[in-house]
Amino acid sequence: MKYLLQNLLKTIPVLLLITLIVFLLVRVTGDPVALMLPETATDEERESLKESLGFNDPLPVQYLSYLGDLVKGDFGKSLRYDSDALELVLDRMPATFQLAIASMVVAILISVPLGILSAVKRNSFMDLFITGGAVLGKAMPSFWLGIMLILIFAVNFQILPVSGKGGLMHLILPAITLGTGIAAEMTRLIRSSMLEILGQDFIRTARSKGLRESIVVNKHAFRNALIPVVTIMALQTSTLIGGTLITETVFAWPGLGQLLVQAVNLRDMGVVQAATFLIAIFVIFSNLLADLVYRLLDPRIKYD
Repeated sequence: MKYLLQNLLKTIPVLLLITLIVFLLVRVTGDPVALMLPETATDEERESLKESLGFNDPLPVQYLSYLGDLVKGDFGKSLRYDSDALELVLDRMPATFQLAIASMVVAILISVPLGILSAVKRNSFMDLFITGGAVLGKAMPSFWLGIMLILIFAVNFQILPVSGKGGLMHLILPAITLGTGIAAEMTRLIRSSMLEILGQDFIRTARSKGLRESIVVNKHAFRNALIPVVTIMALQTSTLIGGTLITETVFAWPGLGQLLVQAVNLRDMGVVQAATFLIAIFVIFSNLLADLVYRLLDPRIKYD
């Protein structure tokens, strides 16, 4: 609990820095009033709208006002949808989490067996094939892979829907698109970690006792190789969220990524700030959860 509380306190300055960076970036990208009014609007109408939205105040005053509203859970209103920005973001979060979880499941199902097999069959043709596939999977842009999957499975064979959110079938192509790059990274890491563990003394001891190779690999080696894998899974949370920006746009998936892209293009500051703040919290706590999982995997780890 002491370790947990210390890390929770450390998140406060990180979140403050994130809010400051996003606040400044959003305001230097352009004038949102230009998008809210028609081209025929007069200068008086523009100034009146700026004054009502507080855009004429000095930046420090705007930031302090923004922090005060943030403490109360008020991220302002969406300039495009004319609704509460936080509620709008929270409405889109479940769809993004659904896609992120499905993508991570795809990545685990691909990377764990392939990473273990590649390590066990080291320097064989199978090892070369798997590592080559991992490099290729990492190199493929997600937007290109998504378009290719749509052309093959939705347009040519017509066995999966093109886009949108519906049942399980709508989730397959976006999850594969987003999970492929993560699976490629995890496969290489699992292989490296397994090779290191398989060369240690306790593995040779387990084999000398006559244990079956499957028990040696799955029970003794893989569990000890999981710590770096958990680390990369925690770090991949930011990749998952970032990947949804592209994947949700390609597949018209109504999640947070698609909303954030639209908000950036339209300079919808309230939505951008609310979405970025929630994403930062999610990434921070994912890494904190990974630190706690280490202790379950290896009781020798101490939180001093």
